[in-house]
Amino acid sequence: MNKFKQRFRKPKRSFRRPLPPISTDEIDYSNMSLISRCISQQGKILSRRVNGVTLKQQRLISIAIKQARILSLIPFLNNEKLVKMKRDESTARTKNFRNRKKKKKKRK
Repeated sequence: MNKFKQRFRKPKRSFRRPLPPISTDEIDYSNMSLISRCISQQGKILSRRVNGVTLKQQRLISIAIKQARILSLIPFLNNEKLVKMKRDESTARTKNFRNRKKKKKKRK
């Protein structure tokens, strides 16, 4: 092959990804450090792409998260938004709320 053509050829990359750092033995409902890494701030299960795990590991992680939720080790959803939305004081009713007169439509 020409030296000219060799310059423009891309080097071949291996298609295998490095093995994920999580072993299947570590995936358990009681392993809270692992489970907390796989849950978003809202309490949703993060995707495989975000976690960087294999399909089998993702299945085991989701099962472990669901078991931890059922055993109430973690909440089903994070209630931070609900706490912010609650009002400290009751709101006063508007004046003349029931006494407003409705405008009549003119018929043509």
